[in-house]
Amino acid sequence: MGALIFIVTLFGSVLIIAYHPPFVQRFLKPTSPQVQEVFDFNHDEILEQEIRARIVKRVGNRREWGDWAEDVGKICQLQIDHIKEVLKDPANIKSREAFQSFKKELKATLNGNLTDEDIIEMLGQHVVTQPILDALFTIKKGNEVIYEFSKQNPIAKAMTAMMNSLDKESMKFATKSLEDFYQSVRNRTRTIKNSADRQLLIKELFEKFFKAAFPKQQEKLGIVYTPIEIVDFINQSVADLLEKEFNCSIADNGIHVLDPFSGTGTFIARLMQSGLIPIDRLPNKFEHELHANEIVPLAYYVASMNIEGVFHELCPNEVYQPNKVMIWTDTFANNRQSDIFQTALGENNARLAELNRQDIRVIVGNPPYSVGQDNANDDNQNEHYEELDERIAATYAARTEATLKNSLYDSYIRAYRWASDRIGEKGVIGFVTNAGWIDSNSADGMRKCLTEEFSAIYIYHLKGNQRTSGERSRQEGGKVFGEGSRAPVAIVFLVKNPNACEHGKIYFRTVGDYLTREEKLAELKHNVSIVHTKLSEIVPDAHGDWLNQRDDSYARFMRVDGKKTSEKAIFKNYSRGVATSRDAWVYGSDKREVLSHVKDSISFYNSQVRKALSNPNFKIDLDPKKMKWDRLQRSTVFQGKYSEAPSVSKVYRSQYRPFFSQYLYFDRFWNNCVYQMPAIFPSNTAKNLVICSSGVDNLIICINQNSKDAGQIAVMTDRIVDLHFNGDTQCFPRWLPGEKANLEEGVLDFGGSEEVPSGFSSEALPHFQAAYPDKPITEDDLFYYIYGILYSEGYRTRYANNLMKELPRIPRVATYEQFLAFSKAGRDLAKLHVHFEEVTPYAGVTLEYAKSGKPSYRVKQMKWGKIAGKTGNAAKDKTTLIYNDWITVKNIPLEAQEYIVNKKSALDWVVERACVSIDKASGIVNDFNDYATGIGNERYPLDLFLRIITVSLETMKIVKALPELEIHPLDK
Repeated sequence: MGALIFIVTLFGSVLIIAYHPPFVQRFLKPTSPQVQEVFDFNHDEILEQEIRARIVKRVGNRREWGDWAEDVGKICQLQIDHIKEVLKDPANIKSREAFQSFKKELKATLNGNLTDEDIIEMLGQHVVTQPILDALFTIKKGNEVIYEFSKQNPIAKAMTAMMNSLDKESMKFATKSLEDFYQSVRNRTRTIKNSADRQLLIKELFEKFFKAAFPKQQEKLGIVYTPIEIVDFINQSVADLLEKEFNCSIADNGIHVLDPFSGTGTFIARLMQSGLIPIDRLPNKFEHELHANEIVPLAYYVASMNIEGVFHELCPNEVYQPNKVMIWTDTFANNRQSDIFQTALGENNARLAELNRQDIRVIVGNPPYSVGQDNANDDNQNEHYEELDERIAATYAARTEATLKNSLYDSYIRAYRWASDRIGEKGVIGFVTNAGWIDSNSADGMRKCLTEEFSAIYIYHLKGNQRTSGERSRQEGGKVFGEGSRAPVAIVFLVKNPNACEHGKIYFRTVGDYLTREEKLAELKHNVSIVHTKLSEIVPDAHGDWLNQRDDSYARFMRVDGKKTSEKAIFKNYSRGVATSRDAWVYGSDKREVLSHVKDSISFYNSQVRKALSNPNFKIDLDPKKMKWDRLQRSTVFQGKYSEAPSVSKVYRSQYRPFFSQYLYFDRFWNNCVYQMPAIFPSNTAKNLVICSSGVDNLIICINQNSKDAGQIAVMTDRIVDLHFNGDTQCFPRWLPGEKANLEEGVLDFGGSEEVPSGFSSEALPHFQAAYPDKPITEDDLFYYIYGILYSEGYRTRYANNLMKELPRIPRVATYEQFLAFSKAGRDLAKLHVHFEEVTPYAGVTLEYAKSGKPSYRVKQMKWGKIAGKTGNAAKDKTTLIYNDWITVKNIPLEAQEYIVNKKSALDWVVERACVSIDKASGIVNDFNDYATGIGNERYPLDLFLRIITVSLETMKIVKALPELEIHPLDK
């Protein structure tokens, strides 16, 4: 068949595309206007159906690397799809055999859990990135090429050979498609005059190109470029600690240095440039005692050439050859096979085997920070490492007092466990990581283990926790990794010296408040090394706390939670809030819409089950607009398990966020975790009361009562709640109606019924009655007393450190009169918070109408007013609310902002949530006006805002009138 001709006119340019069905080039770029270009495509480009989506992409003459990332990512996906087609073709027996052999070798090199998908993705990325590396790192003398990366690096050779055995032409196609991009890279390399220029170029490649082109890998592996100031500080510090602790130099023979998570190779490159290793010793060090691991192919390539380039710049007389420093491997995996290699991977594995035999004395680096997959539709799960995770279970997890231990298997925590074991009997570890483990409740076991395993621990806390808000967030200052992380960051040094006089010594420094990123990095540069930095000493307490140590008197109070403990507790059961993992689909403002979305999910899911049963090669359709997948459904679809039909009885009124109501489809199959909620709310008509406390590790506690972040730690409601209703919410119920199997729906009234099981343990009421003999106390009195205590500023301040690390314990106050005062306050607070939709709207504001006639109460997104001349949060005028185009609310009392819950003021929650929102992944629209229509009050959003002003003001009046916290002698 002859070629079809497409003639496309775009902004004055005429493109003539010669098209040989069914293959076509998708990404074309005219270089100048009014020029006719002819493109002849002979390559089998496989995604014909996408031709109609995009034939021509018109761009300017100069594009930034980040702009190219989308094209590169798409071309890479085309390559991946093409490789799959080649492997599926029954005629390609030799290709499949070669692939299986390659897969066997890769599993030994990287990770035994590698799938075909993983390997195909690596090959696809190699195809499009190989020319980038050749452009960046081809070494020439004059016009003579003396080193071409892809032809001499062992990993690049192995990948190229594998691709050639599959389809050599596909590589030519990718190169042709992106030639303009590759040329832009070549142009940039011509500006490189020294190692500093090279580092800048590599940084740009990583930050502007890699993250955008391959976002799944960046998210999965936590890839981020480490600032040079941090790298230099760590390198100098470990060198100084070697001298201080072991009287040796990092340049001495036998001192092996390993960067197990090399990224772009910056740690090793900067170490060579630092002068810590004299030039005359560098060739031997480079050949035998510097080591670096990397798992991501592109990062491995960049690191290899970065390290080689730096070495040969420092030692220009050495023969240029592939370095022995870089090893392509998964550091966390158990890679001990050494006899199955037939390709160039054998050279890589031989170096890995040699490394495993070495006595590593120094480990430095920036471990991956990834926590885990947030979205099952992304098909981007983190790896599991049996041996390493067993070590964590036997050490960090075994020593913790926390119930939830999942965070101990985060990648950066794995790095600490791995490095602690790999360093052997003596040595120094220098890491820059997430700093959450230093103070989190779940990492208490890790902290205990580190103090036992190491003689000295040095911590330089760089703050930067942007998961906080308001003044607290501003105090945390700039993020040293820029947009790479929102978590707090710390540089940590662990010294293992068996001859040290003392063990488990902890030295600490933190940067000041409000410092910018640049100021923090400048401070590191000024201090040079941890050895030359002024430090304070920390003595851990019995709980393994290093910072914010607990008040031991807190342990004398009765705990609220009664599970997994032999201690007496107030509540016999409690629950986390519901975690759905598909909020957009099962929460909404219109109960009919919620039911409709669930119905669509069930229909689609059941169709997938039918296909899975009839097709052994079935692959799940992960289109996020059809359904939100979760772990359960991804498992049960292959088990042939159908979902039950939707039921209106499973639609509950819920509290999604503070003072923000939604409808929830409450169902075990369609909610990721329902915890103990069925015992608390067994039906959508069952009535109950729950005190919802912010979970451990998520409390924002008011230590300084003048802080704008002063926050309450509990909210009471009569509805089922979301997990993040109040932090990571823990719910303590007044009643447990679900414990009674024959309970009729709706028999429980506000205030209780003797027919319904109490939420209190049998020990709870007698414990408090014992403090006030012959004085009447009921369970209702106790329930509201607990709520009142949780709002006590004295309680929250005195026991702030305890509350950040464990669930509340409730003291008995000094007198019966004080008990009654706290109980009455709790009862009054409960009326405000539970019945917030019935509170009288605040009448002290002024409503201004921009238009005449009947006003519209429809809201799209409320906004605070603005203060001229200011930016950011400082620009918000919280005495004024722009409700919509019709209505502006003025004279809002600023005192209403004092009621903070779940990190924001109650009013901020209304402003943020009472809106029309669109879920990006699914396209589902959640219109809060539908909630107003459903309850028959079109001005409900405005009334809600005015009611929460009243709630806020009245709450703070009650809180400020609470008596001082005086502890009963029985609890002292």
